[in-house]
Amino acid sequence: MFSVVTNVNSLIAQENLPVNNEFQSRTIQRLTSGYRINASGDDAAGLAVANKYRSDVAELTQGVRNANDGISALQIIDGGLNNISKILDRLKTLATQSASNTFTGDRNTLNTEYQALLAEINRQASNIGLVEGGFYNTTLQIYIGGGSDQTNAQVEIDLSGSRNRVDTTALGIASTSVAEGGTTVGNVDLTGGTTFLANGTQTFTFNLYDTTLGQTGTITVTVTGGSSGITGSAALTQLNDALNSYGISATTDANGYLAFGGTRAFVVTAGTASSGTGLAAASTVKENEGVYRMASTTFSPIAEAGDKEVLVFQNASGSATVTLDTTTGASVSAAIAAINEATADLGIYAVVGTSSSKITIQSASDFSIVVTEDGDASNGLASGAGALTVSDPSTTATTTANALAALSAISTAIANLGLVQGRVGTGQNKLQYAIQLAQSQIASYSAAESRLRDADMAAEAANLTKAQVMQQASLAAMAQANAAPQAVLALLRG
Repeated sequence: MFSVVTNVNSLIAQENLPVNNEFQSRTIQRLTSGYRINASGDDAAGLAVANKYRSDVAELTQGVRNANDGISALQIIDGGLNNISKILDRLKTLATQSASNTFTGDRNTLNTEYQALLAEINRQASNIGLVEGGFYNTTLQIYIGGGSDQTNAQVEIDLSGSRNRVDTTALGIASTSVAEGGTTVGNVDLTGGTTFLANGTQTFTFNLYDTTLGQTGTITVTVTGGSSGITGSAALTQLNDALNSYGISATTDANGYLAFGGTRAFVVTAGTASSGTGLAAASTVKENEGVYRMASTTFSPIAEAGDKEVLVFQNASGSATVTLDTTTGASVSAAIAAINEATADLGIYAVVGTSSSKITIQSASDFSIVVTEDGDASNGLASGAGALTVSDPSTTATTTANALAALSAISTAIANLGLVQGRVGTGQNKLQYAIQLAQSQIASYSAAESRLRDADMAAEAANLTKAQVMQQASLAAMAQANAAPQAVLALLRG
């Protein structure tokens, strides 16, 4: 039917022209943005998946930065550990020099440098955060991302606890010294070729303060002679094998008598030899004379309410005040615990003295004790207010015992430091591997997102040509359709 009222062809052309125009607009948008999905309506499901991939990439990218920050922190720690290792080498050199009987110089001069280096180790350990309460003395959790849950998404590096601290106390060398000094126990010459303890044993009991555990205690070391007895040097080997971990060394003095050295606070008692010749006279009791010390002093428990004794301790590291009352001064053990709790950070330690009713207070460095208040002069440590006597280290026994003890402690410290270095190095390697995995995941997730979100530029260029042709064709067809009704005029002109 030929109608001038309804131009069906024009309506069809009008219907397709917006469609072709929209197709061209969408193609131009994809070409200019580079994305196939520019709005959620383009591909709702694809957009949701692509956004998840993009979020994962953002998380992993920051995770790589986190890991690199962690590596930087561990490298700083590692540098500090390497430096502490060099200081330990110097300490061992000084201890070796002092331990030689052929050294004729001033061991106290060596000890001045030795003590200064111990302080430097503490400073550097604090600097890198590997001390008690230090920033890095914990379990480091570095969030990387990419895992199925939070646990899988982070790397843990355990630098917590005392085993990862590198201050002198944790390394077991805080109380070491290379100064002259030692404690002779007995008057038996161990160097004359005599054999000892044939078919017998002899036990030595030490009251000491354990710097690692932070408490006083008692250890016993038993020397066994066997059926034919042992030489003095073999006896020293047995003693040192048992004592080295406590920072105490067994040696002989100038007369060949058994002597103990080290700057650990201790009191030693020689037991009775069960058979054969003993290494020292039975029941000999000696406190460590190779350190600064308040000699064994009888302690009278404080029992009367309101009575108290106030002690002020001071050395180069600072001061501490201890108040002994009916609780903290109720017994020898209570008083020792109260003193050590206050003074341990100063390197001043109290232990049971030469009898169970006595207390001796010892330190590797010089210190003072002043009684500022004494409610009852008959109780406590002192008989009134004033300064208590602190004796200098004795050099009459042996000149090398302290240095020998220091050598053993330093060797252990070097081994323990190596373990910490190993853990730090392992942490760096773990983070490096984590970075490699994260970077691989970033590449994979980015590629997956690209396949969903990005436009195929070649296909869209072809679509643009198609859209342009179809738009032009639509316009041309509409023009023809609009012109068709004019043909009716020819019929009217007849």
